[in-house]
Amino acid sequence: MRVVAWLKRHDPDFAALRRAGRAAIVMPLLFAFGGLVIGSPDVATFAAFGSFAMLLLVDFSGPLLDRVQAQLGLAVAGAVLVCVGTLLSRPVWLSAVAMAVVAFAVLFAGSVSSVMASASTSLLLAFILPVTLPGTVASLGPRLLGWGIASVVAVVAIVVLWPAPTREPLRGPAVDACRALSARLRAEAAAMLRAGNPELAAERDAATREADAAVAALHRSFLNTPYRPTGLSTSARTIVRLVDELTWLNAVIEQFEHVRTPAAVPGGAVHVAAFEVKSAAAAVLERGADLLGRHGGDPAELEAALDLLGEARSAVEAATMALPATGATEEGGRAADRFVASLDPGFRAQELAQATTTVAVNIALTARAERRSWWQRVTGRQPGDLAGPVAVAAERASGFVGWNSVWLRNSIRGAVALGLAVLLANLTGVQHSFWVVLGTLSVLRSNALSTGQTVLRGVIGTAVGVLLGAAAMFAIGDDRVVIWVLLPIAVLVAGIAPAAISFAAGQAAFTILLVLLFNLIAPAGWTVGLIRIEDIALGCAVSLLVGALFWPRGASAALRQALAQAYTESVDYLAASVAFGLGRCDAAERDGPEPRVQALRAAAAARRLDDAFRTYLGERGSKRRPLAEVSASVNGVAGVRSASDAILDLWRGQEAVDADRADAHRALDASVARLDDWYARLAARLLERKGPPSPEPADASARSRLADAVERDLGDAHGNVSATAVRIVWTGDYLDVVRRLETVIVGPVDTLGTDLPTASRRQ
Repeated sequence: MRVVAWLKRHDPDFAALRRAGRAAIVMPLLFAFGGLVIGSPDVATFAAFGSFAMLLLVDFSGPLLDRVQAQLGLAVAGAVLVCVGTLLSRPVWLSAVAMAVVAFAVLFAGSVSSVMASASTSLLLAFILPVTLPGTVASLGPRLLGWGIASVVAVVAIVVLWPAPTREPLRGPAVDACRALSARLRAEAAAMLRAGNPELAAERDAATREADAAVAALHRSFLNTPYRPTGLSTSARTIVRLVDELTWLNAVIEQFEHVRTPAAVPGGAVHVAAFEVKSAAAAVLERGADLLGRHGGDPAELEAALDLLGEARSAVEAATMALPATGATEEGGRAADRFVASLDPGFRAQELAQATTTVAVNIALTARAERRSWWQRVTGRQPGDLAGPVAVAAERASGFVGWNSVWLRNSIRGAVALGLAVLLANLTGVQHSFWVVLGTLSVLRSNALSTGQTVLRGVIGTAVGVLLGAAAMFAIGDDRVVIWVLLPIAVLVAGIAPAAISFAAGQAAFTILLVLLFNLIAPAGWTVGLIRIEDIALGCAVSLLVGALFWPRGASAALRQALAQAYTESVDYLAASVAFGLGRCDAAERDGPEPRVQALRAAAAARRLDDAFRTYLGERGSKRRPLAEVSASVNGVAGVRSASDAILDLWRGQEAVDADRADAHRALDASVARLDDWYARLAARLLERKGPPSPEPADASARSRLADAVERDLGDAHGNVSATAVRIVWTGDYLDVVRRLETVIVGPVDTLGTDLPTASRRQ
């Protein structure tokens, strides 16, 4: 029971135990089958290490069918790499170049999909093994047979041997966040309807705390994965969007709290309609949580709730259009000024409806993607207007091309290190050259000092493994039966130790495993361990050298660069969205296209930022400021992009009109210019490692400029408020939302501007 309790603490969901248990059963059996039954060392070696790669080094998530498909894809790709590695294993220079090229391709392909990223080590092993064990065309057959046997048995093992439950890191937390946000909206509505009721006020406060906690838990789940948890499947792409969308929705709900009880607040129909939007949004989130909680559900109920939200949103717009549209002055103030101020409740309702709709549409797309037939999946038919997986893969990969991409840097670093390791292993004539390459792969990290720390742990772990392995071989002698009995135990411990104990413990356990394995292939006693120390030391030296030469400062500097560029690209997208909106009501520009290019650039910059942030989180060493603060500065990028998306959505429904909107251009351009100037200064100071600029205060003249811009045509021919005027004002409100983000960003960015360099030096 103590052992079980210890495992639960160190391996809560028994994922490491499950992987190790399968490998402990399969790997010795396949090794025995290849060596004793078939009588081929090549079959035995590739079957053993193939099962090791496919059962221990990778653990796909998602439904069982998706895991099986990913496992089959890994098997096919691995077979191709076995062939290529065998054919290019000689001459020495060709094997080194081939290793570098393949390593770069495999590592960089991980930027496209988390499935590919999680399988990168297994794929690299599938190439490292044949390229470091010289072979000919004649050896292809036995090697492919061994790999093929391992592939078939691995697929059967993940289905039959203790199958893992469906693990989707984002789906469950996203469901919880939707339910918590729905409960928050309902609690706020109840507290507003019965203002002054202490019990309802307490329930509202509790619901607010629970919603904040649920959204924070979703974001933690997102960041706790080593790779961005999204694949090329449609459902994976839509679910990952919910992280930013639900975070933004929670912020919008908080801003909507000022819309009070309809009976208590003057404003008539606008307030009543805005209040109905809140109730309709809560219902949509409830239906969305129910649908997201099951695979392949029918989105009909969610879409019906979404229709009701659309009606409530239209009611807000209709009530807004019914506001007085006179330009006369009263008590020294213009009606236009009062009109602009009166649009606040409608704007908050519209903002809430838009954010909720975005969440619901992605949930509905997820369900429709999962309800596709087998033939629709094979032919690549996508629900809605989603792009196909090939187009998405090309778009994602192109976003990581550039020297400021951490993913590209790590791919280059890994390729150079592995290629150099193969070259040195062959030139020095070490006995087991693939250990050198595996040692290089296992300790290479994102900066020189982190790599150095891992080198030390790796060598210490290997030395301990040699001592334990030598003691075991002295005790065992030439008794092969005992070695066969100990082999599955060694596999089990080697699978559990890295996750449940430490990297050094994993190296020690893996060394013992290799001592046993190679004493079955070619008995050499404890000296096998000494050879491993020599090889692992050479591999570690290669990693340390490459880590020192290629971007030795790690991800902290890259994080500042990525954050600066992400804000720059996001504000460019914001400016383009505003320009598109004004073009819809300008006779000279009404046919302008949507800013798709700017949107794609902003999305690519956001993915590079996410990559840099994950690498920063994974680096060893202390961080002087709480990671929550640094995370908040990263989240600000999503806020700017969400506001840009909302402005686009606001203006898509606007019919082009013939009118001169020069005043509106000047009013909104002035606000955009202020934002652009502040975020440009922020980016520059990030790159210079200086403190950030102070947040811009609210521009008291901004609303007056908007009032001037819409004063001439507040009303249409029937005396009602002009829809164009309303959208201009609401666009200005969205720009003010982005301005208010500055206050949230400044504290965390101060961490990035001043503390990260110190933390980097300490690492």
